Amino acid sequence: MTKRWRIGGGWGETGGASYHAVAPAESAARPVQSDAVDRPDPCWLFGYGSLIFRPAIPFAERRPARVRGWIRRFWQWSTDHRGEPWRPGRVVTLAPAPDDCCLGVAYRLAEADTEAILADLDIRERGGYVRMEIELELRDPAEQASDASPASPRVVTGLTYQAWPGNRNYAGPAPLAEIAAQVLEATGPSGTNADYVRDLDAALNALGLEDPHVAAVAVMCRK
Repeated sequence: MTKRWRIGGGWGETGGASYHAVAPAESAARPVQSDAVDRPDPCWLFGYGSLIFRPAIPFAERRPARVRGWIRRFWQWSTDHRGEPWRPGRVVTLAPAPDDCCLGVAYRLAEADTEAILADLDIRERGGYVRMEIELELRDPAEQASDASPASPRVVTGLTYQAWPGNRNYAGPAPLAEIAAQVLEATGPSGTNADYVRDLDAALNALGLEDPHVAAVAVMCRK
């Protein structure tokens, strides 16, 4: 069972967009708690956010992938990459959706590199995310991951990072216009929140992967 933590925060206003004010002392300063998660062998890592357009990790193989029962949503605050504690940005996490799926990219990590890569990712994903096991459907790189009836997807157990409701940076659902307004106001050490949204949308489009939620927010961030 994955270990998780729960800490709180408060609400505030800036520039007409509501945001969750996050104290800087906690989650941005420590890695995810992932010691209870076994590492699959071979180790496949599922990326659905910045790992798609900026993996910044060595990998032995990359494939389009799908996870069933989850959707991608801008429901997590970023205070250490695409925002700051007093004006957090919004980044994606996985939300349960039994009848839906999330399309992304799976990376097979070389055995010799796996431990170091996961240690680095634990720091990169420290803002409220936990490492967890997830079932992946791997596709041939030439096949569209959005195909409704693939010939025979290869199913493997992999790892991903997810921000569970209750973590200190959890933003939760909001109207798309509100999400876009928050995105347009936020900037952090990794760049603007708007660039994050636009880069993710462009990367998904380049791979032929559809995500209406990401596309809708990206359109609003271009206006």
